Amino acid sequence: MSERSSALLSLYEALITQVKSDFSDDNSMTVKELYKVVTTSKQFLTLKDQTKEDELALVEQFLKRDIASYLQEKNATDLSHSPTMIAVENTLWHWLSEITDRSQVEWHEVSQDFKHHGYYQSGEIVGQGTMVCTNCGHEMRIEFPGVIPDCPECDSEQFTREALAP
Repeated sequence: MSERSSALLSLYEALITQVKSDFSDDNSMTVKELYKVVTTSKQFLTLKDQTKEDELALVEQFLKRDIASYLQEKNATDLSHSPTMIAVENTLWHWLSEITDRSQVEWHEVSQDFKHHGYYQSGEIVGQGTMVCTNCGHEMRIEFPGVIPDCPECDSEQFTREALAP
């Protein structure tokens, strides 16, 4: 490898290192945002000064490809979006609800029922329980705090809650 090629390669590696650093600082950045940050950096401007126009076009293509590949790899290893982690989280909430002092939960839910006059609307947050659609009678079991969805059977928005069993 020639001295020029080695110098360009080391500058390119510095760009990739910067991509990783910038992404670790803000992991919500997209490919376009990362590309924009990197192409305005000091390392890129140095690389731009030392390359010919066709070489720079090639570097930019490689950079876009490598940034997209890096982000895809990072997102693939991010466990927070994996179905397994979602299932584990739901199971954990279920276990916690099972070991919770049921009388405390029941009192809290009864007070919520009084505030709602016995009726709940989709979009409201409920602690736990069985929500019964007032339109079709469909029952939805809520295991942990969450937003009440529309009825999956009839798209109704109003529910009552069955009392929690001790």
